[in-house]
Amino acid sequence: MSASSSAATPANPSPAVSPPWVALPTDEELVLKVIPMPRDCNQNGDIFGGWVMAQVDLAGAVIPARYAGGRMATVAVNEFIFKQPVRVGDILSFFSKLVRIGRTSITVKVEVYAEQFRTQGHYIKVTEASVTYVALDEQGRPREIPKTAA
Repeated sequence: MSASSSAATPANPSPAVSPPWVALPTDEELVLKVIPMPRDCNQNGDIFGGWVMAQVDLAGAVIPARYAGGRMATVAVNEFIFKQPVRVGDILSFFSKLVRIGRTSITVKVEVYAEQFRTQGHYIKVTEASVTYVALDEQGRPREIPKTAA
């Protein structure tokens, strides 16, 4: 093989142009996987931030639902960071971890990782957030989280 034929090709990209691949978290739970579709994107082909936020809200509610023992609602988005754009067809994996259980509220951390169909098994972190949910009674008022929860 000549030196000129060993140059990087699109099928074998050079490390300098490879995305920042990361390992998936091992101390968080996979709570949702979803693939955004064309109806979820803007004119540039990137997925709307609001769509990602809605998915994070759904994913973030999975763990608190185990503790709330009934109705609950999102009370605060404490932090939301978009690290990389999400594209149509990316496979998104949402991981969540319990951060805090209060008297009436539960805070979780949610991290979102994307993989492309053509590079499955290689992930980039696209979003991270901290979201707080509050347990509600039948009248929609905050109520205590059961002590025997989960």
